Amino acid sequence: MAVTRRAETMEQNRARLISAARKAFAEHGFASVSMDELTASIGLTRGALYHNFGDKKGLLAAVVAQVDGEMAQRAKAAAATATDDWEKLLAEGVAYIRMALDPEVRRIVLLDGPAFLGDPAHWPSQNSCQEATRQTVVRLIEKGVFKAVDADAAAYLLNSAALNSALWIAASADPQRALPRIIEAFTQLASGLRENTIQALMGDIAE
Repeated sequence: MAVTRRAETMEQNRARLISAARKAFAEHGFASVSMDELTASIGLTRGALYHNFGDKKGLLAAVVAQVDGEMAQRAKAAAATATDDWEKLLAEGVAYIRMALDPEVRRIVLLDGPAFLGDPAHWPSQNSCQEATRQTVVRLIEKGVFKAVDADAAAYLLNSAALNSALWIAASADPQRALPRIIEAFTQLASGLRENTIQALMGDIAE
């Protein structure tokens, strides 16, 4: 029982630290947040931080993973009404890009995350997203919707395009103006993988 209670306490402390850090990082930015003040605000010590996350960057990584995971779920929800795999793929990508306008996402995932944790393409949350995209690409190739391209390469390209589009918006001086421009470019890029793209364009020209 004592071991169970200890494990429960550790899990609760971990959740409290992530919740407090998420709020502080979103409001003040990672670099400006004092770990002494953060831990004291929830009645814990720096020892609890080190035990659960190793250091301040480890705590940021946990917060980024939580927010980025929620972004993936929000993107899936936005594509729930899509009629086929292609529309779903496109809708999820566009939804992810739109989230760059969310102040919390912008600060934690798109600005501080890359600045202090390195290339987002190597984050575990991005790896899981890429695998989900790869599976969709495989289905689209099998159905003849996509050209016969390498599924791993295509998934990496699409995920990178969505991620870097969001990063571009986050760094923009005018995110609202940048958003429709990058969504149009992303849509055109993704559409280039479709088997019927050339035929459709030829049809438009003929008309």
